[in-house]
Amino acid sequence: MSKQQLEVIGQDAACCPGPSSAPLDEGQAAELAKVFKALGDPVRLRLLSMIASRGEGGEVCVCELSPAFDLSQPTISHHLKLLRQAGLIDCERRGTWVYYWVLPAALDRLAVFLKTPTAVEALA
Repeated sequence: MSKQQLEVIGQDAACCPGPSSAPLDEGQAAELAKVFKALGDPVRLRLLSMIASRGEGGEVCVCELSPAFDLSQPTISHHLKLLRQAGLIDCERRGTWVYYWVLPAALDRLAVFLKTPTAVEALA
């Protein structure tokens, strides 16, 4: 096994600084606040978790999500709409049903932001 360090690609520190590496500018803070606000509701957090658990490229039908909650279908649709507006998931209508999938780049940006400098240095 080689002892060379691998270069981490796809993590631009200028684009997505961690909380202690550099202060956020106004635009970055507004964008991240929108995402964290969407994740601040337990139902939306569970929905995202259920969708993300399908793995990259996996998708889930809204008909599979709704039974997990004691909420009406319009309420579930509202929560999913907020997750879409925050850029965390995307969807496609196929006939009667809508299928959802997670946007990995959005979760990666959150992960980079939430990592401590020590964790980021360990990846480099």
